[in-house]
Amino acid sequence: MRILITEFISLDGVVQAPGGPQEDTDGGFAHGGWSGQFFDPEVVGGAFNDALSGADGLLFGRRTWRTMAAAWPERAGDPFADRLNALPKYVVSRTLGDDELTWNTTRIHGDEAVAGIRKLRETGEGDLVVMGSPTLVRTLLSEGLADELRLIVMPVILGGGKSIFPDDGGKHTLELVSTVTGATGVNVCTYRPIG
Repeated sequence: MRILITEFISLDGVVQAPGGPQEDTDGGFAHGGWSGQFFDPEVVGGAFNDALSGADGLLFGRRTWRTMAAAWPERAGDPFADRLNALPKYVVSRTLGDDELTWNTTRIHGDEAVAGIRKLRETGEGDLVVMGSPTLVRTLLSEGLADELRLIVMPVILGGGKSIFPDDGGKHTLELVSTVTGATGVNVCTYRPIG
């Protein structure tokens, strides 16, 4: 399986709480919902539709999975929601119990996350799409497990918040594969690792 990471991201590299004010207030983050004004249905919506069209599964960290699992099952009847709801999901967590798993989800134990994701990547086919989940994405990038990074760059500076980029001192060289610019100033930039 290819691991495809799709992220809303500000110009200063923040990915925290793009969807709503209460999505993630860790560290006193007060800008939740910052991506909404830049959402371009054709370009941004198209990027997500494209990612899901090749997906054979979704991979989440615990917090993002909880947020998504609480919101998307209620949206049945919309083609995007129906596709999202139908796909198998994998959540990395040390704390979720099997009795809490809903939304067609399998848990990858957090203590065995890298090994579990490597196994999934080696035995599956198609794309395993990651949305949100900054802690998980940092690990995937640091471990060289990301095959594609699709950054939906919004024209805003947030001044601090969670990032997806590892701070382990490792160098990660990427190739820019494509860029699409939307009417709202958003850029969808697709990168793949070199080497």
